[in-house]
Amino acid sequence: MTDLSSAHRTYSLQGSGLLLASMDVAPECEEEFNKWYWEEHFPERMACPGFQWGARFQAVEGSPRYLALYVLDDPQVLETPEYRKIASPSPWTRRILPETSNLTRAVYRTISPSNKQQNP
Repeated sequence: MTDLSSAHRTYSLQGSGLLLASMDVAPECEEEFNKWYWEEHFPERMACPGFQWGARFQAVEGSPRYLALYVLDDPQVLETPEYRKIASPSPWTRRILPETSNLTRAVYRTISPSNKQQNP
């Protein structure tokens, strides 16, 4: 198990998969983007079997401005019928996505779990 600690939380990586998404958003769409993310996109993923936890981050410096991380039981979670159902874009999603840029989506598998005590 790997812990990612911040001043506010400790995140435990108990799954073997990680989904990363980062992007910039057109400034005039930022309010609607965040509303969409919190009201539709994020809750759908967190309700999907195999998603352990998720967190959103906003850049303090650099870009892209937004980053989302989701710990998955396994990367294969993204191949399940449950995920495929929510991966189909809703009308709201189809309105929001054209307002994003610099989009990166990547899926990772844990290859070396560790923590600070094991690897100083």
